[in-house]
Amino acid sequence: MPPSPRRLLLIDDDRTLCALIGDYLRPHGFEVSACHHGETGAGRATAETWDAVLLDVSLPGLGGYEVLKKIRATSPVPVVMLTARNDESDRIAALDHGADDFVPKIFSQRELRARLEAVLRRSRPSHAETAALKPAHAAPLISGDLRIDLAGHRVTHAGQPLELTAAEFAVLVSLIKSTGTVLTRAELVERARSREFELFDRSIDVHIFALRKKLGDAAENPRYIRTVRGAGYEWVGEKSGALC
Repeated sequence: MPPSPRRLLLIDDDRTLCALIGDYLRPHGFEVSACHHGETGAGRATAETWDAVLLDVSLPGLGGYEVLKKIRATSPVPVVMLTARNDESDRIAALDHGADDFVPKIFSQRELRARLEAVLRRSRPSHAETAALKPAHAAPLISGDLRIDLAGHRVTHAGQPLELTAAEFAVLVSLIKSTGTVLTRAELVERARSREFELFDRSIDVHIFALRKKLGDAAENPRYIRTVRGAGYEWVGEKSGALC
């Protein structure tokens, strides 16, 4: 049987662009739905199940970053931002607000599809990867005030739920399991994702940035993740353990 279509929500007020994107992606295994208003898009993004969201920065009503904020309050769904410009401030803003990637509005359809496929690969572990992160005994992994339920794919920080994407979860587990050891980017990809590193978007750096923000950590004075310049990253929190 053919695989089920990946459900994509497109939030953009340019109806012509939405139609073009939908016509291109549907034959490539996507089921595309479109919203043209920020508030409506935020409602659908959080009320329904999606494989990815393609979100314009400039929207009528509720702006793209506000829509993303609402999505991130309840969902780790991969979000790719569409931006009218392609400068550093746009890229930083998109990542800072929790986007998984960004695409300038002057793009080729093939590049857009490639970006979406890459985000989906990073955000969804394979069955083998999931099994590797869930040992048979399914004992929680503990590091200081972090408790990681490997079987349930849940994380709490100081007793509060911590919403992580699948990729962020995999990176976090890999770092904690190697407490006190510096892991290179390539080693993190191999351990956390078990697939070839996608160099074009430096995805590990993006996930480390997101983890630090969610943990309230700082690169300059790290409590959890230390950057070793020219080498990689090291987990410096309390040594991990497991509860019986």
